[in-house]
Amino acid sequence: MDGREIRPGRLLRSENLQHLSRRDVHALLGLGLTDVVDLRSDYEIKEEGPSRLARHRRVRVHAHSMFREWRAGVGEEKSDDDRPEVLPSEALPWVDLEPRVDLENEVAAVYFSYLIDRPDSVLAALRAIGQAPGTVLVHCAAGKDRTGTIVALALLIAGADRDAVIADYAASSDRIEAVVRRLLGSDAYEESLRETPLSAHFSRPESMIALLDHVEGSYGGVTELLGQMGWTAEDTGRLRAKLRD
Repeated sequence: MDGREIRPGRLLRSENLQHLSRRDVHALLGLGLTDVVDLRSDYEIKEEGPSRLARHRRVRVHAHSMFREWRAGVGEEKSDDDRPEVLPSEALPWVDLEPRVDLENEVAAVYFSYLIDRPDSVLAALRAIGQAPGTVLVHCAAGKDRTGTIVALALLIAGADRDAVIADYAASSDRIEAVVRRLLGSDAYEESLRETPLSAHFSRPESMIALLDHVEGSYGGVTELLGQMGWTAEDTGRLRAKLRD
């Protein structure tokens, strides 16, 4: 937007990390990895277990679910007002959940629901990116919906060209067949994946376009929307410094 480019190697996005080999971990550390932002739900993390990176002394893992989950602590009363639409065992991608906003593009509606359902997680994930001392890897299950949304927001805040952000999101389709095939081997994802055709998992440019059009048309832009959630000018400056300077 302002003629400055996003620095390569500062921000990575990925699918599930459960199958990382020792060589993979070594390669990521060689890229300067210090932080992982895990956008999976508590249920997914419990079912899948930690990756090798979660146990590595040089890597910090930040878990920030994009789904509404019941989080009452021990001894706290669970209020009906706090109860999410879905039970934790249904806090999975590809489960047919009802978006909290009505948009013509249904995928964009789901993406926008992440923002209004879990603004705490959205801000925390973006702040983790901006505050990381080294390379940051963001992931969920397939690395395209929840991860694609957070990474797109981060890039736009940093001043990336909108068309380039959309193209980066859409590039997930090039790998989606291999990603789905790998996830089909997981007990957590197998049932929901088999119920949807492969074409439903493509990252179509029009989905990200519809999301950004809605944010820009209804709120004035990404930083303006996030500002209503508690995002600050200092947050923006930190994220831009991380990804550009």
